[in-house]
Amino acid sequence: MCHTLLKLGRSVMLLAVIMLGATWGIAQEQSIEAKWYLSGGLGSIQYEGDEELEDGFLGTVRLGYDYNEWWSVEGGIAIAPKLDENYRNSYGERYSRLSDEVGEGVHDTYAFGAYLDLLFHFTRWERLDPYLTAGVGVIMYGEDIGGDGLDAAVRVGGGVMYHFNDEWAIRVDGRTFVAGNDTEANAIIDAGVVWTWGAGIAPNIVATDGPIDSDGDRLTDIKEGEIDTDPYNPDTDGDKLTDGEEVLDYDTNPLEPDTDWDGLQDGEEVHRYDTDPNDRDTDAGGVADGHEVIDDNTDPRAGHDADDLQLFELNINFDYDKDIIKSVYFPELDIICKVLSRDASANAVIEGHADRKRLSDEAYNLNLSEQRAKAVRQYLIDSSKINGKRLKAKGFGFSRPKAPNDPEAGNPENRRVEVYIRKGENDDAVDLTEPQVVPEVTAAPEATVAPETK
Repeated sequence: MCHTLLKLGRSVMLLAVIMLGATWGIAQEQSIEAKWYLSGGLGSIQYEGDEELEDGFLGTVRLGYDYNEWWSVEGGIAIAPKLDENYRNSYGERYSRLSDEVGEGVHDTYAFGAYLDLLFHFTRWERLDPYLTAGVGVIMYGEDIGGDGLDAAVRVGGGVMYHFNDEWAIRVDGRTFVAGNDTEANAIIDAGVVWTWGAGIAPNIVATDGPIDSDGDRLTDIKEGEIDTDPYNPDTDGDKLTDGEEVLDYDTNPLEPDTDWDGLQDGEEVHRYDTDPNDRDTDAGGVADGHEVIDDNTDPRAGHDADDLQLFELNINFDYDKDIIKSVYFPELDIICKVLSRDASANAVIEGHADRKRLSDEAYNLNLSEQRAKAVRQYLIDSSKINGKRLKAKGFGFSRPKAPNDPEAGNPENRRVEVYIRKGENDDAVDLTEPQVVPEVTAAPEATVAPETK
């Protein structure tokens, strides 16, 4: 037995060496990026009719390595969980169960095999992949078969794979193996699935002239993905500047239509008013560009010596849902009273503003901001005897923020009262174009107030 197996093994190895030498030069010119694959299958093991066991079901698992386009090596196991005892020979003659010919004491059993195969691929067409195999292995039975429970085997055969893509394939294999004391020629036939790890499904690559800019805004789709703009919309924030102009030309925020929070959109500042979209007060006159354009009818580029109104910004902390001014803020308001008293022809607009939270109600905040502006107006009238016709109170709610609002906390910077004074003809006592410094309040407020949520 051993002598026969040795001769057959030598013949198989000689054939493999000849085939390897014939394909070596070609194989060096090709490579396979994903080399390891795993295969599982189901099939049957088939015995010669005069053996002790009948044909049975088995499962296979293989681990393979593609050395190159022509050669692969596979190691695997095969398990037949139940093999029935055979009572008849190939001529249909019934054996005695206890006959020495069939192996005294043999009962239904199982088999476990391990093997190593060398695969030679004829050619790797786009999908079809036929191959021949040769290898060696061992088979272990649950009981002694023919006087031996462990058989060495020499295997030859072939198969074919069908590749759906670089990652997945199906296969059908057949192996004849010679094993046992009587060098019986048995066979294994199975079919299964192949998975090549690291391969993945090849991408559908489309050739282009260069980096893709789907919306034509001078920013590539990759760049827009990095800065969260819409690669299919040239003006993501709708401010009349393309995303490319904002990023490449003006250094503005392509996700915020009013980068400097002055009340004018970036596109308006660049194309219509010629102001700086990154500077809330282009002429440094003390009043935001948007307020000059929308409310004051002044030139936002002229400078504070020309036409800017005088702005007093008051961060008055009112009690929740109240419009009563606390005494701690009286010194700030008294400065405004003096300015208005020294220029009898000056007039002022008092504006109330609120911050915005996720649950803020627009109508409520608009009304509350107006009531607080009216409270400041009334204080100025009562304290300085100024004619009420010179003072106007307006509420804007949260429609004119000067900084971003947090959805939960809002922003205290946006909770403010602004007093805009337009000088008159009698300005000898005070230069109303010079920004007035409001003293910082150091006294503690009369009560701690929770942020408004309505």
